[in-house]
Amino acid sequence: MADTWIKLKEWPELYLERLADAGVARITLNRPDKRNCWNRPLCLAFLESLDIIRADKELKVVITRGAGKVYSSGLDLTFLREVSNGPMLDWDRPNLTIQIAEDLRAFPRIVIAQVHGYCLGGALGIMNCHDIVFAAEDAQLGMPEVLRGSFGQLVTATLMHSGLPVKKLSLIALGGKNITGKEADALGIVSQAVPASELEAHTLAFARDLASRHLAPLEHHKITVQMGRDLSLSQAIKLDGLVGQRLRRVMDPLSDVEGYLKSQKGGANLNYKRPDV
Repeated sequence: MADTWIKLKEWPELYLERLADAGVARITLNRPDKRNCWNRPLCLAFLESLDIIRADKELKVVITRGAGKVYSSGLDLTFLREVSNGPMLDWDRPNLTIQIAEDLRAFPRIVIAQVHGYCLGGALGIMNCHDIVFAAEDAQLGMPEVLRGSFGQLVTATLMHSGLPVKKLSLIALGGKNITGKEADALGIVSQAVPASELEAHTLAFARDLASRHLAPLEHHKITVQMGRDLSLSQAIKLDGLVGQRLRRVMDPLSDVEGYLKSQKGGANLNYKRPDV
């Protein structure tokens, strides 16, 4: 049976859909003629699409992808020149791509990037702020900034915080040579690389399964990961305790212990579903 996607809103540069029988939304960057590079209208449409998803608690998981042959070739250089040559922004008013990166980290849903073709420069930085990344094995990820005279704003910081060893980061940035999705998987830059022909089905199957879970644990997992990554271990452990208290105000994590234990007899069973989902 084919998946049924319902279009929620369409902009010239992007469209937003939801899967009819699951709590999954999908954002598609829709500038295939420009290799889905980010410009101002695309950025604004993306931020608006997050607001639409935020308002619907039935949508638990979000997939981002690119129309056509690539995920995104990076920032539209005309847009980047406009931003760079414009009036200096106040420090508390980040540019649009930084705002998107920060919003993705704080967004109260699990966001999955489905990466095929190219994912370069600023797009790689935005990709790094997703919770999960599935990439085609032959995808091309890279940092062309040094080649054109920059250093890789956003992408450098996000790769550093992803745990990529400094010497590997410097090799990618200074050498300017792309790495494949398979190589990115080995380095821990993406969650998993899969054959290009299986990418969409693999991503959707994972998103479907995740969306069948209770929203509260998904949101609270994200809080601990995205806040805890910036803390010391001692502070992160304390954060875990606070988040645990917050979760218990929303739901009882132990309300179906008997049902869970019964479902796991004979080995791990991923088909268990809480009765309150």
